[in-house]
Amino acid sequence: MTSQSSTVLGLLELDEGVSPDSPVFSPREGSLLHPATFGGPVITEMVEGAFADVVIRGDASLEYACIAAAQRLVDRGANVIAADCGFLIRHQSAISAAVNVPIITSSLLLIPTLLRQLSPAKKLAVLTADSRHCTEDLLGIQHPADRKRVVVGGIEGGVYVRNAVARPFVRTALDQIQQEVGARIDQLRSDHPEIAMILFECTGFPVVANALRLKTGLPIYDITDLCKLTLATVAARV
Repeated sequence: MTSQSSTVLGLLELDEGVSPDSPVFSPREGSLLHPATFGGPVITEMVEGAFADVVIRGDASLEYACIAAAQRLVDRGANVIAADCGFLIRHQSAISAAVNVPIITSSLLLIPTLLRQLSPAKKLAVLTADSRHCTEDLLGIQHPADRKRVVVGGIEGGVYVRNAVARPFVRTALDQIQQEVGARIDQLRSDHPEIAMILFECTGFPVVANALRLKTGLPIYDITDLCKLTLATVAARV
């Protein structure tokens, strides 16, 4: 078990086909792995077979590997466990049932709360890597009136997703990510002027969140915000 005086975030990592010493893994500011993001240790365990394309489209057979990786993180001292892809929300219930720490598989868990922050006349935009696979069951919305207030848009077909699903993983330049995500936001806002808040599903988007907050003038939530909230509620294990 890791010894620490601060809370530890455990991260379920995708199987990206890249060695741990590769420069691809050098954390970017604002990312889940950057030391300044949470001000405390982050430990990782790879989910065997969790290739990005497999996780995005969904594969029930990954459940055991997700649970095994989560259990290893708990054994190493994780106080909270998050996931490196929001589409792992498909395994939220199974992982939560297997370990006794808070589980955050996706920022999509925030949707019901964020809708209540907004006027009923306003909409929430969910920005995802691939909207074709961000299906109704992942949104956690029960009421039809609430569903009408959620707009889902993705950047499938772009450079970022093509690089993300490559084996091995290819890192996309920051300005390319910002351009693709920013352009999709612009289109969604043009089609839905009622959009008053944005939620990033993709764990690769937080690195451009601040720039796009400035550009759009809108609140933007992502996985790091939910991790910070949850880490603040737990006591460090000693």
